[in-house]
Amino acid sequence: MTETSSVPGIASALEGRAAFYDAVAALYYKPLTQEQIDRIADGDLSAFADTNELVAEGLHDMERAVAKRHSGTRQELAVDFTGAFAGTSSWKGRYATPYESVFTSEEGLLFQESYHEVHRLYRENGVRKSAGFDFPDDHLSYICEFQAVLARRAVEALEAGDAERALEQVRCSQAVLRDHVLSWFDDFEETALLLVKTRFYRGVLKTTKGFFLFDAGVLEDLAEELERL
Repeated sequence: MTETSSVPGIASALEGRAAFYDAVAALYYKPLTQEQIDRIADGDLSAFADTNELVAEGLHDMERAVAKRHSGTRQELAVDFTGAFAGTSSWKGRYATPYESVFTSEEGLLFQESYHEVHRLYRENGVRKSAGFDFPDDHLSYICEFQAVLARRAVEALEAGDAERALEQVRCSQAVLRDHVLSWFDDFEETALLLVKTRFYRGVLKTTKGFFLFDAGVLEDLAEELERL
């Protein structure tokens, strides 16, 4: 991330947000490939380590967990991912599937009110899932990808000299983060920490929370800067 005191600085911060949201989305979408594991071990995410202390700790946990990887590491992580995030394991009847509806509805079920809110939000912003992406719309990965889309649209608006349009994207991002991420992530994290077995996925949860909290402040700063343009 960078200082946001100029148009290039604002654009750089937005591009950094998009890249981190893409990374978070990939971590929760499906078990990691060997190539993804190798990139993390080689410090592929280290550029984000100065985001804040929580992100730094989480990334350290992730990198250390795969530093001495072996032939069974990918399978070990896949089993942990599937148990926690794909719903094959539970803790006293609680699941850590990363859907907003599961953590914001009284019944803890899919396709509840928050799902419809997110679906409507995507539609209003001209966003749709690509073919083959079959999870419900309120999956954390999709919400993160939506945030990346909004960030890149804001960059495009800045490049076109349209600060007002860029501000609209940032305001939308703030609402998404507040209403559809931070509103349930703590409950999800609490449950997930009861289920994950590896240091790697404990680090993922720590990194994710740190980034979301950091992003709230970044978005506030970006909005203030854009209002001055």
